Amino acid sequence: MNIERFISKRIIKGDGTANQFSRPIVRISVLGIALGLSVMILTVSIIIGFKNEIQNKLIGFGSHIQISNYDNNVSDEPQPISKQQPFLDALKTNLNINHIEIYATKSGIIKTKTDNEGVLLKGIGKDFDWKFISDNMKAGKSFMVSDTGLSKDIVISKYLADKLGLKLKDKMAIYFLTKKPNDQNSQYEQRAKVFYISGIYETGYEDIDKRLVLVDIGQIQKLNYWNENQIGGFEIAIKDFKKIDRVGEEVNELIGQGVIAQTVKEINPTVFSWLELQDVNAIVVITLMILVAGINMISALLILILERSNMIGILKALGANNGSIQKIFLYNAAYLIGKGLLWGNILGIGLALFQKYTGIFKLDQATYYVSVIPIHINIFDILLLNIGTLICCLIMLILPSFIVSKITPVKAIRFS
Repeated sequence: MNIERFISKRIIKGDGTANQFSRPIVRISVLGIALGLSVMILTVSIIIGFKNEIQNKLIGFGSHIQISNYDNNVSDEPQPISKQQPFLDALKTNLNINHIEIYATKSGIIKTKTDNEGVLLKGIGKDFDWKFISDNMKAGKSFMVSDTGLSKDIVISKYLADKLGLKLKDKMAIYFLTKKPNDQNSQYEQRAKVFYISGIYETGYEDIDKRLVLVDIGQIQKLNYWNENQIGGFEIAIKDFKKIDRVGEEVNELIGQGVIAQTVKEINPTVFSWLELQDVNAIVVITLMILVAGINMISALLILILERSNMIGILKALGANNGSIQKIFLYNAAYLIGKGLLWGNILGIGLALFQKYTGIFKLDQATYYVSVIPIHINIFDILLLNIGTLICCLIMLILPSFIVSKITPVKAIRFS
């Protein structure tokens, strides 16, 4: 039988009078651990949820990797590349790649009777993945792209619709500046196209909602005097975002010269640098919470040791060594930490699930890009928080437990 664990259990149960002084201190310590862990769970869940939401919005409109003309990859209107590329077969067999689609972009101005607004048209083909747009569609539906004719339908954002006073099925005119390619004498000319609103979306990410609209890629090919084999580039969706840097390098090695592949992180470096800073915030919060929990447990342990100095003296008189007595109190502390972790998990996961399924706590969408506090619960992260808190607290308690060696049997028994 483990005598240290047996004595520890007797201390935990108490005798009704011996722990009158320590009981409130212990309860406060357990409460501190519970609150600390719940704050850590909520912090990690919110930050991961927030990062996922922003990443999904950027990826939803630009995919994970874009391939475009090397000389004009930073322009909203890149020079065209051929839709028939020798590297496509190799990309399609890459196990990390989930989907490849074509696209083209062109700047334009929406003009109404009362206002006008600059926009970026994104031309899409029949291979376009509508899932993200459909999930964020507020009214209407997507349009069909076919080889038999050009669609005049357009999907715009709720922001543009509200600002310009537009609604579903409205006719709208967009004006463009364009010139014939490969003609040194040609001048820019203003052209206009009429579209009909088939859908209205809202992502909450203003950089997208303020300017991006979706049209048939054939419309942009016609405006730019391209043939049907010329496109702005390719968009690649991968299976695992964590591998995006490595897959981006692989794609660049495969495509050869004349074109370039850029990941969404390279296209939006400022946004992703800002998201990485959120990890620092999480580390700071977790560190502070673990320190607070550890200090609370140190206080509780010291109180328990001082309150049980008579028992320590008797045990030493019976032949128990300092290490054995230290184990008794560390077992006791581990039990209290475990109790705090249990209630912390119940509180933290409970609040996270409540927010996830009710969305009761709102955010200013214009500032935070999301309308409610996003939650992403990862069991592995929660498990790491529990194990890390337990280990850190026990390590912090080892040094205070050495106070046992300072208690002598004669003094402990004499002044009890």
